[in-house]
Amino acid sequence: VNVKLFRFQHGTTSGRRVILVDGKEVRNTGWQFKLVGKESFLIGKHRACIIIEANGLNYTYILEVDGKSLKRFVENRKKACRTWTPHVGGNPHRVVLEKDSLNVWLDGVKLDVMGEFTDNGTETHFMIDNHEAVIRAVTSGKRREGIIYSLFIGDTQVPDAFENDNL
Repeated sequence: VNVKLFRFQHGTTSGRRVILVDGKEVRNTGWQFKLVGKESFLIGKHRACIIIEANGLNYTYILEVDGKSLKRFVENRKKACRTWTPHVGGNPHRVVLEKDSLNVWLDGVKLDVMGEFTDNGTETHFMIDNHEAVIRAVTSGKRREGIIYSLFIGDTQVPDAFENDNL
């Protein structure tokens, strides 16, 4: 549950394909006769594929992750996760809760957390830069809304990350 910087280079005359994830080369095909096709690689534990198609003198590139278009993959992740981007002690952070497993990630690192039941739901406790943080999960009382997750650092509630940040 980490934001990745992805870069793809395609030599449209040589067929060469280079894929970089976070600045590290993960695939380099060298010279090829075939200018179109698929290139598969891993982004963390997710299988990704770039589909290269020719359209006259132009090329179209499609990125799929885990067999889904990037748009569909992001939509599914947004449903499965809750994301916050607090600033603690002047430092920006990214907190992600995986709702199905209740794993908590801080800046791309899975945390050891302590969960407890309360009268209103559950609380998951952890630390961010020596500050106490808690994710509270309470029922909305409405079937369609389900469980409401909120992040608190100390007594201050952290707003949800913007949709475009919520990967």
